[in-house]
Amino acid sequence: MKKGLAGKVLKNLCIIFFIAVVVGPFAYEMRTENVSAKTDNTYENLKLFASVLDLVERNYVKEVSPQKLIYGAINGMLTSLDPHSSFMKPEDFKELQVETKGKFTGIGIEITIRDGILTVVSPIEGTPAFRAGLQANDKILKIDGKPTKNMSLMDAVKLLRGPKGTEVTITIFRSGWNEVKDIKLIRDIIPIRSVRSMILEPGYGYIRISNFQRNTTEEMEKAIQKMKKDGKIKGLVLDLRNNPGGLLDQAVKVADEFLASGLIVYTDGRIEDQKMRFNATPKGMAQDYPLVVLVNGGSASASEIVSGAIQDHHRGIILGTQTFGKGSVQTIIPLEDGAAVRLTTALYYTPSGRSIQAKGVTPDIVVPFEMPKEESKKKKNLFMLKEKDLEGHIEIQSDDKGSKKKEEKGSGSKNNGHDIKAEEQLKKDNQLREALRILKAWEIFTLMHGKVSVADNH
Repeated sequence: MKKGLAGKVLKNLCIIFFIAVVVGPFAYEMRTENVSAKTDNTYENLKLFASVLDLVERNYVKEVSPQKLIYGAINGMLTSLDPHSSFMKPEDFKELQVETKGKFTGIGIEITIRDGILTVVSPIEGTPAFRAGLQANDKILKIDGKPTKNMSLMDAVKLLRGPKGTEVTITIFRSGWNEVKDIKLIRDIIPIRSVRSMILEPGYGYIRISNFQRNTTEEMEKAIQKMKKDGKIKGLVLDLRNNPGGLLDQAVKVADEFLASGLIVYTDGRIEDQKMRFNATPKGMAQDYPLVVLVNGGSASASEIVSGAIQDHHRGIILGTQTFGKGSVQTIIPLEDGAAVRLTTALYYTPSGRSIQAKGVTPDIVVPFEMPKEESKKKKNLFMLKEKDLEGHIEIQSDDKGSKKKEEKGSGSKNNGHDIKAEEQLKKDNQLREALRILKAWEIFTLMHGKVSVADNH
């Protein structure tokens, strides 16, 4: 074999596994034979890898950089495990860090790959994409003339993001159109607000969490405090629909806001460090007014941790449709060259011991979303992909500048004590209407039984 990259890789791997064989028996004396057998098998497969690497180096039609070959091999290894394990090149890892910090520069849309096509999940309110009229389910066929077919999400994000004030042209197709359209957008700073809130009716609040990032709990606490200043909270709707998840610690803290005590979630993995338990922390008073949590097929991971904990503790009512079913925990492990590995290291379980992996959380009250009449004429119901539909999933046995000022005030424009924005939202959202009806009925039944279930809000 040529003593090139392949030879060096094999030599270094031999050293690593030699150390494993020699040192291993001292710590795992009872398993010496099994460890040796496993190591021998791994070594043989590494020889095969080195041979293929050498063949590519010497025979491929054009010269390929060693880094590209190794990165490609690592990526292939991780993506073969499950849909959520992956390799992040240094620039990809930086993008991930940007997403959890609170803002970025771009056009302001959430995107996904659906049926192999780059698709808009939703435009972010008040951004260039929102003002340009982009809608959920728009298909992005080109970015600055470059076809998006077979383009990865990360590559698409790189093309859409850029310095503030620069221009990007996207070619989109929308259901009902006869031809594609080019839309020119000017990039701007996009604040990622994970929490939005409003008053549905006097005493009844609404909080939407779109994802779990570093400041989510802090934002939610501020929203609740604003509501309390307007008067006693009789009930709250916590909207986790289409929330894909995010940081585990933030999910735990959000759940902790509504639970006075007890287990919130626990994780179980192969190594001891992945066996963790997260409990509600003692506090002067938990947010103990009636609670309805909205979920749907787009509620995943951290959203399912929160809804699962609230459901198991009978703290509130879960309303909507079956959640996504992503019950695995990914650990981000930085590497020496600035890259990182996103590796599935554990499964999480609700307080009662339920795993939602590829199953999801079943709502206490199932209420399918009904498209408003004017919208239903334009769109058809879409199939929502769930964890169990992903190949290789783990099986378990058994608006404008003015709008910002309105939002900062907490309740927006009002008419006879009602939030006009809330009225508009209630008209087109049957699940939200049902949640509000339940909270109001909750208060009525409590009064009928002569009990006070809504605590004083200090």
